[in-house]
Amino acid sequence: MQLNNDAVKFAKQLIQDGKLKNDQGHWGQHNPDSSAENKFLEKHEITEYGQWHLGIDKSKGEDTKGRYHFPYGDFKTVHRDGLIAAKERAAQQGYSDIEKAADELLQALEKKAAK
Repeated sequence: MQLNNDAVKFAKQLIQDGKLKNDQGHWGQHNPDSSAENKFLEKHEITEYGQWHLGIDKSKGEDTKGRYHFPYGDFKTVHRDGLIAAKERAAQQGYSDIEKAADELLQALEKKAAK
């Protein structure tokens, strides 16, 4: 598992553009389910799907959803609770680069939301 640098850049741009939700809820309430993921993929390339995930598993096929891990948004906005969930899961699984990236994005989101 490695950090998806394209996803980090994409998330930073979304936050800068104000496309964020400073939600206090539980990520399970906002995380797109398989149906939402499939609907997104009907209209978008797998690389666009990958931009919404901070982790990438290079051992999985390039054209598979299973290649991408640690989602942080709903295909429209970056979610605070999505970044928190990604950060916590990355820490539990020992992916310090993904944990650090999620934390930096979380700080950027909270700073932007405070304005």
